[in-house]
Amino acid sequence: MAEKKAPRNKTITTSVEEGRLFLERCIRIEQPVTDINTVLDKTVIGDSIEVMNRLPEAFADLVIVDPPYNLYKDFNGSKFSKTDPGEYEEYTRKWLSSVKPLIRETGSIYVCCDWESSLIIGRVLSEMFKVRNRITWQREKGRGASANWKNGMEDIWFATVSDHYTFNLDDVKVRRKVIAPYKSDGKPKDWNETDAGRFRDTCPSNFWDDISIPFWSMPENTAHPTQKPEKLLAKLILASSNKGDVVFDPFAGSGSTPVTAYKLGRHYLAVEINEQYCVWGEQRLEMARDNKTIQGYADGVFWERNTFAVQKNGGQ
Repeated sequence: MAEKKAPRNKTITTSVEEGRLFLERCIRIEQPVTDINTVLDKTVIGDSIEVMNRLPEAFADLVIVDPPYNLYKDFNGSKFSKTDPGEYEEYTRKWLSSVKPLIRETGSIYVCCDWESSLIIGRVLSEMFKVRNRITWQREKGRGASANWKNGMEDIWFATVSDHYTFNLDDVKVRRKVIAPYKSDGKPKDWNETDAGRFRDTCPSNFWDDISIPFWSMPENTAHPTQKPEKLLAKLILASSNKGDVVFDPFAGSGSTPVTAYKLGRHYLAVEINEQYCVWGEQRLEMARDNKTIQGYADGVFWERNTFAVQKNGGQ
């Protein structure tokens, strides 16, 4: 019998049996797809490389990839074992070779990784794409180590197919509190006075310290061991796609990318091999139909972590 959760614990733990209706919404792709519209806005159950090899070329405007890091990790019974760097590089090269033909000439790709796999992924990515930047974001959490520094950061590589790509700067500016407001002729200089205080909308850097890992009281939280926050995905999606574009995720996990894409008015296609995670992803998509809020993102602005305005809007 499942252990009863505390009233404020919103973690999604629906079993495959309990979520059979959600699982039935997913599809399997056994034959080559000639028309991408027949599978858009779906979660595909299957091996990512096998599925990618059956998809039509150049359908995706944006690809967001969160592959297994080169770590020992148990994904609901499917264990990923740490390999030597050469094997992990071969694995990376294999899935990147499958995903590249699926991206439009004007498309972009983001790849998540930890510091160790970043060394390999960045190098392989630079052979196939035009690498634009490496984002580092603060995870807040991290397991302590007795003979090393605690790992509290992760990387996201940003690359494009060509020199012609989407980047919506104004959509991803960060609203920061103004500590020492500067005035010119008695008027605010590059800042605004609001009911919540004085703020400045600033250009985002490649270091993000405003992200909160999903935790038990957040509606988006699931029991997935490496779930990415919707706020994190929202930055990538808003910056590198437009409404109506197609966002593709070949390692969907518990559905953070397709859910966020849906909330932001994009089409999505997600691939996940684990049925349990497919259930959670579809359950979150069902929830998103009634609630399209993204914690930490309100009024078209990414707010600093734990600011008053964010708390008022239900964010982090």
